[in-house]
Amino acid sequence: MSKRRVTRPVYVGGVKVGGGADISVQSMTKTDTRDVRATVRQIHELEEAGCEIIRSAVPDMAAAQAMGEIKKQIHIPLIADIHFHYQLALECVKGGVDCLRLNPGNLRDENQVKQVVQSAKAAGIPIRIGVNFGSLPPVGGIGRTRGFSRHMDMVNRLPKVGEVKEGEYSVVDHMLATALWEISLLEEQDFDNIKISMKAFDVPTTVEAYRRLAELTPYPLHLGITEAGTVQAGSIRTAVGLGVLLYEGIGDTIRVSLSGDSKEEVVAGYEILKSLNLRNKGATLVACPSCGRADVDVVRLANQVDALLKKSNKNIKVAVMGCEVNGPGEAKDADVGIAAGAGRAIIFRRGQKVRVVPAADMLSALMEEVEKTEAESK
Repeated sequence: MSKRRVTRPVYVGGVKVGGGADISVQSMTKTDTRDVRATVRQIHELEEAGCEIIRSAVPDMAAAQAMGEIKKQIHIPLIADIHFHYQLALECVKGGVDCLRLNPGNLRDENQVKQVVQSAKAAGIPIRIGVNFGSLPPVGGIGRTRGFSRHMDMVNRLPKVGEVKEGEYSVVDHMLATALWEISLLEEQDFDNIKISMKAFDVPTTVEAYRRLAELTPYPLHLGITEAGTVQAGSIRTAVGLGVLLYEGIGDTIRVSLSGDSKEEVVAGYEILKSLNLRNKGATLVACPSCGRADVDVVRLANQVDALLKKSNKNIKVAVMGCEVNGPGEAKDADVGIAAGAGRAIIFRRGQKVRVVPAADMLSALMEEVEKTEAESK
């Protein structure tokens, strides 16, 4: 794996992003932001799930005004997601949000952006430049507010990765030009409290956009695949795209965008990071897929263990294996492991066999050893 890209740090509330800090996991609320009670309730659930930064949509002034009240009732940093109306950003800054996300495709008036930047600068909060393929400015219209229809933006006619001929202006070129326009605008105002995202649904486009931007700027990067899909399909798509970039040392904070419960985004985010040994927060389950050699219902046992482990915040590795081929070896490599066989199971702790139990007692015996291991690590 490549060495982490060196970036300038920014602070989103108390969370350091970039500058060598751990890669943080974000999510976004799916409630109506104007409903303060429902939004706060969802954020509290996400906090419990391990979310480290939360973002909420701000579609109108009522939502912007609600952000201040939401901020008072939560414990993790709050980002305001701003698209068309700069006044909403100004109101959110007054309400005490920890960061602004500005979309340079939807908010293109330089004077308006400058007002937002000055407000953020005075408050000491960062701005994320959120470039998104689905809302890029029209081709030829970066930073321009008149003479272009959103329905005739020509973006979809630009060639994507793998389609580009030499000398052609591509989708990735347009994403880069959009990001660099707003970076320059912020830097002209002596503002460098910046982080950037370059999201698309298409994985090769997203990867290429982040790779190219990483070579051009010192700012931390927020990684994501936009509109990734359902929990299952979207998690896979995101893992592929983000996995490539993270393996190359690119990325400082991540959000997994799923059509599902936001808690699933947090779970998927940590699993992606754990798979690359970039974060070790919470329990890790190693489980065999089961096959004709299995003498027990490994799938059922693994799902039961997984559900129980989700209640643990301890950094612990637990293996559930179903036969004699890989089972003992993988189980011994974990903090706690079980290698199940016909009518019985062997339980290991840190490579040492500690118990042989009847199949009927496998789950309870395994979780007893997990609890002992967790207690010893306190």
